[in-house]
Amino acid sequence: MQNLFSDEVRRQPFDIYRQMRKSSPVFHVPPPFDGWMIFDYAAVKWALNDHETFSSRVPAPPNWFIFTDPPNHTKLRALISQAFTPRMVANLEPRIREISGELLDRVMARDEMDLVADYSTPLPMRVISEMIGMPPEDLPLFQRWSNTILKLSYTRAGGEDAASALQAFMAAAAEMRDYLEEVQPKDNLLAQLRAAEVDGARLTREEILGFFQLLVVAGQETTTGLLNNAVLCLMENPGELEKLRRDMDQLPSAIEEVLRYRSPLQWMMRTPRRDVEVHGTLIPAGKLVLPMIGSANHDEAQFTEPDRFDIRRDPNAHVAFGHGIHFCLGAPLSRLEARIGLTDILQRFRHFEPAGGEAWKPRPALHVYGPASLPVRFELQQAPPRAAVP
Repeated sequence: MQNLFSDEVRRQPFDIYRQMRKSSPVFHVPPPFDGWMIFDYAAVKWALNDHETFSSRVPAPPNWFIFTDPPNHTKLRALISQAFTPRMVANLEPRIREISGELLDRVMARDEMDLVADYSTPLPMRVISEMIGMPPEDLPLFQRWSNTILKLSYTRAGGEDAASALQAFMAAAAEMRDYLEEVQPKDNLLAQLRAAEVDGARLTREEILGFFQLLVVAGQETTTGLLNNAVLCLMENPGELEKLRRDMDQLPSAIEEVLRYRSPLQWMMRTPRRDVEVHGTLIPAGKLVLPMIGSANHDEAQFTEPDRFDIRRDPNAHVAFGHGIHFCLGAPLSRLEARIGLTDILQRFRHFEPAGGEAWKPRPALHVYGPASLPVRFELQQAPPRAAVP
């Protein structure tokens, strides 16, 4: 059996996923990881949706509301939703456009950029940091916290890497707690979180800290992965890119296809409340279960020609943002950032292609998909005017 967490497999896991759906749709990864992977669409959707059978309480940082069950999850989501509203997201559009333009302006004089470092990471990071009232000078701190939280997935691997990842997170969590104590929220998301109230209940300081931690990593990583993976898909499928250029009304559909074809998050976590049988395999109560959404989104039983990237795919009932009561609260923001970002890239660049000859290195977290660095060579739609010769 190939190492499912090797760089090679994480770059191109879909052949392995296909084999596993056919031969071992439920697979136990032995200790120290000690988790049960579920690969097919129907069972993944079941595990994500049936919170009475599959608990969301898993080995994870405390007070992250995505790892809670009803009724506590219901309360926390209702409180957080008061601050993270559709109107608030929609109102961000002008500012997202400004940030996107600023970032692309910086690379226009060149013919190459690292999409990850120059664009797809700073765009959502600046959006989220401004939402929570962090000044620009604190962006390096924000990025360090995000990278530290991402590496928590390595704690399942055991050994020195696991101990180092956990120790780094504990130090970052203490810094974030101190930061929240010092910051004076005004008209921003933190202020709205502190003011939110449902039936007399408010978020505690620890619950706000937990959402702050989640926002720092998930609020950035999903959009970063979506933008990276979209550009990868379009570079690898020039015919689909041309279809999109001819009809930009297809962009929302293209984004959904990227989410399906290269899901930024490859697996989620659940814990069976009781012994549960999946495809004839008994998974003991209390064990870690990984619904493999990256595999589910390539399941032949659900999608026609699932390994073909098709920007006009319809229907496209992917589960990239989860399903049921835990459907991703930040999905509208990620879709908005991707729509603005890809529009800007396609309008500014007449052509773009990979600039490096080496295979890209996966991002530093076992559960996400996409490159840690993506050098891209580009040609502008219209060459900038030359400076006048004196």
